[in-house]
Amino acid sequence: MAQSFHDSAECERLIREYTTLVDIGKALTSTLGRKELIKLIMDKVAGLLSPKIWSLLLVDEKTRDLVFEIAVSPTPKKLAGKKVKRGEGIAGWVADNGLSVLIEDVSSDPRFSPKFDEALSFTTRSVICVPLRYGDKIIGVIEFINSLEDRKFCPRDLELLETVSDFVAIALENSKNFAKIQEISITDELTGLYNARHILRILDREVERARRSGTNLSFIFFDMDRFKTVNDSFGHLVGSRLIGEVGQLISATIRKTDIAARYGGDEFVIILPNTSKEGAVVFAEKLRKVLNAKKFLSEEGLEIKATASFGVATYPDDADSKLTLVSIADKLMYMVKETSRDGVRAA
Repeated sequence: MAQSFHDSAECERLIREYTTLVDIGKALTSTLGRKELIKLIMDKVAGLLSPKIWSLLLVDEKTRDLVFEIAVSPTPKKLAGKKVKRGEGIAGWVADNGLSVLIEDVSSDPRFSPKFDEALSFTTRSVICVPLRYGDKIIGVIEFINSLEDRKFCPRDLELLETVSDFVAIALENSKNFAKIQEISITDELTGLYNARHILRILDREVERARRSGTNLSFIFFDMDRFKTVNDSFGHLVGSRLIGEVGQLISATIRKTDIAARYGGDEFVIILPNTSKEGAVVFAEKLRKVLNAKKFLSEEGLEIKATASFGVATYPDDADSKLTLVSIADKLMYMVKETSRDGVRAA
Protein backbone atom coordinates (compact mmCIF):
# COMPACT_ATOMS: atom_id res chain seq x y z
CA MET A 1 0.00 0.00 0.00
CA ALA A 2 2.81 2.41 0.93
CA GLN A 3 4.62 1.52 -2.30
CA SER A 4 1.45 2.16 -4.31
CA PHE A 5 1.05 5.59 -2.68
CA HIS A 6 4.70 6.39 -3.39
CA ASP A 7 4.31 5.36 -7.04
CA SER A 8 1.17 7.47 -7.37
CA ALA A 9 2.87 10.54 -5.86
CA GLU A 10 5.90 10.05 -8.13
CA CYS A 11 3.66 9.70 -11.17
CA GLU A 12 1.80 12.86 -10.23
CA ARG A 13 5.08 14.75 -9.84
CA LEU A 14 6.30 13.55 -13.24
CA ILE A 15 3.08 14.74 -14.87
CA ARG A 16 3.40 18.15 -13.20
CA GLU A 17 7.04 18.46 -14.31
CA TYR A 18 6.16 17.46 -17.88
CA THR A 19 3.25 19.93 -17.99
CA THR A 20 5.48 22.70 -16.63
CA LEU A 21 8.15 22.08 -19.27
CA VAL A 22 5.52 22.03 -22.05
CA ASP A 23 4.10 25.34 -20.78
CA ILE A 24 7.61 26.82 -20.71
CA GLY A 25 8.20 25.67 -24.29
CA LYS A 26 4.98 27.42 -25.36
CA ALA A 27 5.98 30.58 -23.51
CA LEU A 28 9.24 30.75 -25.47
CA THR A 29 7.27 31.16 -28.71
CA SER A 30 5.06 33.90 -27.28
CA THR A 31 5.38 37.64 -27.91
CA LEU A 32 5.87 38.51 -24.25
CA GLY A 33 8.55 41.01 -23.29
CA ARG A 34 11.76 39.74 -21.74
CA LYS A 35 10.90 40.40 -18.11
CA GLU A 36 7.36 39.04 -18.42
CA LEU A 37 8.62 35.92 -20.21
CA ILE A 38 11.33 35.19 -17.63
CA LYS A 39 8.93 35.71 -14.73
CA LEU A 40 6.36 33.44 -16.35
CA ILE A 41 8.96 30.68 -16.78
CA MET A 42 10.25 31.05 -13.24
CA ASP A 43 6.78 31.19 -11.73
CA LYS A 44 6.00 27.89 -13.44
CA VAL A 45 9.00 26.11 -11.93
CA ALA A 46 8.54 27.87 -8.57
CA GLY A 47 5.08 26.30 -8.49
CA LEU A 48 6.81 22.91 -8.45
CA LEU A 49 9.67 23.60 -6.08
CA SER A 50 7.87 26.12 -3.82
CA PRO A 51 10.82 28.29 -2.70
CA LYS A 52 10.23 31.06 -0.19
CA ILE A 53 12.56 33.31 -2.19
CA TRP A 54 13.81 32.99 -5.74
CA SER A 55 15.85 35.35 -7.84
CA LEU A 56 17.43 35.68 -11.24
CA LEU A 57 20.71 37.57 -11.36
CA LEU A 58 22.47 38.62 -14.57
CA VAL A 59 26.18 39.18 -15.13
CA ASP A 60 27.12 42.81 -15.78
CA GLU A 61 29.28 42.54 -18.91
CA LYS A 62 31.59 45.38 -17.79
CA THR A 63 32.17 44.65 -14.10
CA ARG A 64 31.27 40.93 -14.09
CA ASP A 65 29.21 41.60 -10.95
CA LEU A 66 25.78 40.01 -10.61
CA VAL A 67 22.70 42.25 -10.73
CA PHE A 68 19.25 41.21 -9.47
CA GLU A 69 17.07 41.20 -12.59
CA ILE A 70 14.00 39.61 -10.96
CA ALA A 71 13.47 38.80 -7.29
CA VAL A 72 10.41 37.18 -5.75
CA SER A 73 10.66 37.55 -2.00
CA PRO A 74 8.81 39.08 0.96
CA THR A 75 10.45 42.41 0.06
CA PRO A 76 11.39 42.26 -3.67
CA LYS A 77 11.86 46.04 -3.97
CA LYS A 78 14.83 45.85 -1.61
CA LEU A 79 16.59 43.48 -4.01
CA ALA A 80 15.71 45.04 -7.39
CA GLY A 81 18.86 46.38 -9.04
CA LYS A 82 21.12 45.36 -6.14
CA LYS A 83 24.52 43.92 -6.99
CA VAL A 84 26.45 40.89 -5.83
CA LYS A 85 30.17 41.40 -6.31
CA ARG A 86 32.02 38.99 -8.51
CA GLY A 87 32.68 35.76 -6.61
CA GLU A 88 30.67 36.90 -3.56
CA GLY A 89 28.38 34.41 -1.83
CA ILE A 90 26.95 31.27 -3.34
CA ALA A 91 25.51 33.06 -6.39
CA GLY A 92 28.87 34.73 -7.09
CA TRP A 93 30.69 31.41 -6.75
CA VAL A 94 28.28 29.68 -9.17
CA ALA A 95 28.69 32.48 -11.73
CA ASP A 96 32.48 32.34 -11.45
CA ASN A 97 32.78 28.56 -11.62
CA GLY A 98 29.87 27.70 -13.89
CA LEU A 99 28.80 24.87 -11.57
CA SER A 100 25.44 24.18 -9.95
CA VAL A 101 25.18 23.74 -6.17
CA LEU A 102 22.66 22.22 -3.79
CA ILE A 103 23.29 23.20 -0.18
CA GLU A 104 21.06 21.70 2.48
CA ASP A 105 22.49 23.81 5.31
CA VAL A 106 24.22 27.08 4.38
CA SER A 107 25.54 27.59 7.90
CA SER A 108 28.13 24.93 7.21
CA ASP A 109 29.15 26.28 3.80
CA PRO A 110 32.00 28.85 3.70
CA ARG A 111 30.72 30.28 0.41
CA PHE A 112 27.53 31.63 2.00
CA SER A 113 27.32 35.40 2.60
CA PRO A 114 24.74 36.64 5.16
CA LYS A 115 24.61 40.17 3.67
CA PHE A 116 21.17 39.87 2.11
CA ASP A 117 19.74 37.93 5.05
CA GLU A 118 20.67 40.87 7.25
CA ALA A 119 19.16 43.38 4.82
CA LEU A 120 15.88 41.43 4.54
CA SER A 121 15.69 40.18 8.15
CA PHE A 122 15.54 36.68 6.73
CA THR A 123 17.22 33.37 7.56
CA THR A 124 18.53 31.28 4.69
CA ARG A 125 18.70 27.57 5.42
CA SER A 126 18.94 25.72 2.11
CA VAL A 127 19.83 26.87 -1.40
CA ILE A 128 19.88 25.56 -4.93
CA CYS A 129 21.71 27.76 -7.40
CA VAL A 130 22.39 27.06 -11.09
CA PRO A 131 24.30 28.99 -13.75
CA LEU A 132 22.60 30.46 -16.80
CA ARG A 133 24.79 29.28 -19.65
CA TYR A 134 24.57 30.30 -23.29
CA GLY A 135 27.22 28.51 -25.33
CA ASP A 136 30.48 28.88 -23.41
CA LYS A 137 29.37 32.05 -21.63
CA ILE A 138 27.84 32.36 -18.15
CA ILE A 139 25.23 35.13 -18.38
CA GLY A 140 23.72 34.84 -14.88
CA VAL A 141 22.39 32.52 -12.18
CA ILE A 142 19.05 31.34 -10.78
CA GLU A 143 18.83 30.92 -7.03
CA PHE A 144 16.08 29.27 -4.97
CA ILE A 145 16.13 29.72 -1.19
CA ASN A 146 14.24 27.71 1.46
CA SER A 147 11.25 25.55 0.55
CA LEU A 148 7.84 26.84 1.62
CA GLU A 149 7.15 23.33 2.83
CA ASP A 150 10.24 23.53 5.06
CA ARG A 151 11.71 20.51 3.36
CA LYS A 152 15.24 20.26 2.05
CA PHE A 153 15.84 20.73 -1.64
CA CYS A 154 16.85 17.45 -3.28
CA PRO A 155 18.93 16.41 -6.34
CA ARG A 156 15.71 16.05 -8.34
CA ASP A 157 14.93 19.73 -7.68
CA LEU A 158 18.41 20.70 -8.86
CA GLU A 159 18.03 18.65 -12.04
CA LEU A 160 14.73 20.34 -12.87
CA LEU A 161 16.14 23.81 -12.24
CA GLU A 162 19.14 23.06 -14.46
CA THR A 163 16.77 22.08 -17.28
CA VAL A 164 14.76 25.27 -16.83
CA SER A 165 17.94 27.38 -16.77
CA ASP A 166 18.59 26.35 -20.38
CA PHE A 167 15.16 27.70 -21.38
CA VAL A 168 15.78 30.94 -19.49
CA ALA A 169 19.20 31.45 -21.09
CA ILE A 170 17.70 30.96 -24.56
CA ALA A 171 14.91 33.42 -23.79
CA LEU A 172 17.37 36.04 -22.52
CA GLU A 173 19.68 35.76 -25.54
CA ASN A 174 16.76 35.76 -27.98
CA SER A 175 15.40 38.95 -26.44
CA LYS A 176 18.85 40.56 -26.52
CA ASN A 177 19.33 39.64 -30.19
CA PHE A 178 15.84 40.89 -31.03
CA ALA A 179 16.59 44.21 -29.31
CA LYS A 180 19.84 44.52 -31.29
CA ILE A 181 18.05 43.85 -34.57
CA GLN A 182 15.41 46.44 -33.69
CA GLU A 183 18.10 48.98 -32.84
CA ILE A 184 19.97 48.33 -36.09
CA SER A 185 16.77 48.73 -38.10
CA ILE A 186 16.12 52.24 -36.75
CA THR A 187 19.67 53.54 -36.30
CA ASP A 188 22.10 55.14 -38.74
CA GLU A 189 25.37 53.21 -38.52
CA LEU A 190 27.68 56.20 -39.09
CA THR A 191 26.25 58.58 -36.51
CA GLY A 192 24.32 56.45 -34.02
CA LEU A 193 21.33 58.77 -34.59
CA TYR A 194 17.98 57.53 -35.87
CA ASN A 195 17.63 56.91 -39.60
CA ALA A 196 15.22 58.76 -41.92
CA ARG A 197 12.55 56.05 -41.98
CA HIS A 198 12.30 55.94 -38.20
CA ILE A 199 12.39 59.70 -37.66
CA LEU A 200 9.39 60.10 -39.97
CA ARG A 201 7.47 57.55 -37.90
CA ILE A 202 8.39 59.50 -34.76
CA LEU A 203 7.33 62.75 -36.43
CA ASP A 204 3.89 61.25 -37.14
CA ARG A 205 3.53 60.51 -33.44
CA GLU A 206 4.81 63.90 -32.28
CA VAL A 207 2.60 65.87 -34.68
CA GLU A 208 -0.43 63.97 -33.41
CA ARG A 209 0.64 64.57 -29.80
CA ALA A 210 1.06 68.30 -30.46
CA ARG A 211 -2.37 68.40 -32.14
CA ARG A 212 -4.07 66.74 -29.18
CA SER A 213 -2.33 68.85 -26.55
CA GLY A 214 -2.47 72.13 -28.47
CA THR A 215 1.29 72.67 -28.22
CA ASN A 216 3.97 73.68 -30.69
CA LEU A 217 6.30 71.24 -32.41
CA SER A 218 9.37 72.58 -34.21
CA PHE A 219 11.41 70.86 -36.88
CA ILE A 220 14.97 71.67 -37.97
CA PHE A 221 16.41 70.55 -41.30
CA PHE A 222 20.10 71.22 -41.89
CA ASP A 223 22.69 70.31 -44.47
CA MET A 224 26.48 70.51 -44.25
CA ASP A 225 27.96 73.25 -46.45
CA ARG A 226 30.40 72.28 -49.24
CA PHE A 227 30.59 68.72 -47.97
CA LYS A 228 31.56 67.52 -51.46
CA THR A 229 34.79 69.50 -51.08
CA VAL A 230 35.71 67.40 -48.03
CA ASN A 231 35.15 64.18 -49.97
CA ASP A 232 37.09 65.50 -52.98
CA SER A 233 40.01 66.76 -50.86
CA PHE A 234 40.34 63.98 -48.28
CA GLY A 235 38.37 61.03 -49.66
CA HIS A 236 35.05 59.45 -48.78
CA LEU A 237 36.43 57.63 -45.72
CA VAL A 238 37.33 60.95 -44.08
CA GLY A 239 33.96 62.34 -45.15
CA SER A 240 32.19 59.45 -43.42
CA ARG A 241 34.20 59.99 -40.25
CA LEU A 242 33.32 63.66 -40.28
CA ILE A 243 29.61 62.77 -40.58
CA GLY A 244 30.06 60.43 -37.62
CA GLU A 245 31.57 63.22 -35.51
CA VAL A 246 28.75 65.58 -36.51
CA GLY A 247 26.30 62.97 -35.24
CA GLN A 248 28.15 62.79 -31.91
CA LEU A 249 28.12 66.58 -31.64
CA ILE A 250 24.36 66.69 -32.26
CA SER A 251 23.76 64.01 -29.61
CA ALA A 252 25.79 66.02 -27.11
CA THR A 253 23.93 69.27 -27.90
CA ILE A 254 20.24 68.35 -28.06
CA ARG A 255 17.99 68.13 -25.00
CA LYS A 256 16.75 64.81 -23.66
CA THR A 257 13.31 65.50 -25.13
CA ASP A 258 14.65 66.28 -28.62
CA ILE A 259 15.01 63.62 -31.32
CA ALA A 260 17.69 63.73 -34.00
CA ALA A 261 18.34 61.72 -37.16
CA ARG A 262 20.64 61.55 -40.12
CA TYR A 263 18.22 62.14 -42.98
CA GLY A 264 20.60 61.04 -45.70
CA GLY A 265 24.07 61.92 -47.02
CA ASP A 266 25.10 65.03 -45.12
CA GLU A 267 21.56 66.04 -44.14
CA PHE A 268 20.27 65.98 -40.57
CA VAL A 269 16.92 66.67 -38.93
CA ILE A 270 15.91 67.41 -35.35
CA ILE A 271 12.45 67.26 -33.80
CA LEU A 272 11.88 69.67 -30.90
CA PRO A 273 8.66 68.78 -29.06
CA ASN A 274 6.78 71.51 -27.21
CA THR A 275 9.09 74.17 -28.68
CA SER A 276 8.04 77.47 -30.24
CA LYS A 277 9.55 78.82 -33.44
CA GLU A 278 11.56 81.35 -31.46
CA GLY A 279 12.94 78.61 -29.22
CA ALA A 280 13.80 76.46 -32.23
CA VAL A 281 15.67 79.33 -33.91
CA VAL A 282 17.65 79.95 -30.72
CA PHE A 283 18.57 76.25 -30.60
CA ALA A 284 19.49 76.14 -34.31
CA GLU A 285 21.77 79.16 -33.84
CA LYS A 286 23.39 77.48 -30.87
CA LEU A 287 24.04 74.31 -32.86
CA ARG A 288 25.35 76.34 -35.80
CA LYS A 289 27.89 78.06 -33.53
CA VAL A 290 28.90 74.76 -31.92
CA LEU A 291 29.54 73.35 -35.40
CA ASN A 292 31.59 76.40 -36.34
CA ALA A 293 33.76 76.10 -33.25
CA LYS A 294 34.49 72.42 -33.74
CA LYS A 295 37.66 71.17 -35.42
CA PHE A 296 36.69 67.82 -36.86
CA LEU A 297 39.04 64.82 -37.04
CA SER A 298 41.61 66.66 -34.92
CA GLU A 299 42.82 63.35 -33.48
CA GLU A 300 43.91 62.43 -37.00
CA GLY A 301 45.70 65.73 -37.43
CA LEU A 302 43.25 67.12 -40.02
CA GLU A 303 41.30 69.73 -37.97
CA ILE A 304 38.61 70.22 -40.61
CA LYS A 305 36.27 73.18 -40.19
CA ALA A 306 32.64 72.79 -41.22
CA THR A 307 29.46 74.87 -41.40
CA ALA A 308 25.83 74.07 -42.13
CA SER A 309 22.65 75.70 -43.46
CA PHE A 310 19.52 75.45 -41.29
CA GLY A 311 15.78 75.63 -42.01
CA VAL A 312 13.21 75.85 -39.18
CA ALA A 313 9.46 75.24 -39.35
CA THR A 314 6.87 74.92 -36.60
CA TYR A 315 3.58 73.07 -36.27
CA PRO A 316 0.86 74.36 -36.37
CA ASP A 317 2.12 77.87 -37.20
CA ASP A 318 3.67 76.97 -40.55
CA ALA A 319 2.31 73.54 -41.42
CA ASP A 320 -0.74 71.38 -40.74
CA SER A 321 0.88 68.00 -41.43
CA LYS A 322 4.12 66.06 -41.13
CA LEU A 323 4.94 66.22 -44.84
CA THR A 324 4.32 69.97 -45.05
CA LEU A 325 6.49 70.57 -41.99
CA VAL A 326 9.40 68.63 -43.50
CA SER A 327 8.95 70.25 -46.91
CA ILE A 328 8.93 73.83 -45.53
CA ALA A 329 12.02 73.29 -43.35
CA ASP A 330 13.78 71.67 -46.31
CA LYS A 331 13.00 74.61 -48.63
CA LEU A 332 14.14 77.14 -46.03
CA MET A 333 17.41 75.24 -45.62
CA TYR A 334 18.01 75.41 -49.39
CA MET A 335 17.26 79.14 -49.38
CA VAL A 336 20.12 79.60 -46.89
CA LYS A 337 22.38 77.30 -48.89
CA GLU A 338 21.73 79.20 -52.14
CA THR A 339 22.48 82.58 -50.56
CA SER A 340 24.79 82.97 -47.58
CA ARG A 341 25.29 79.41 -46.31
CA ASP A 342 26.19 78.99 -42.60
CA GLY A 343 22.91 80.47 -41.41
CA VAL A 344 19.44 79.85 -40.01
CA ARG A 345 16.13 80.73 -41.64
CA ALA A 346 12.68 80.23 -40.13
CA ALA A 347 9.29 80.20 -41.88
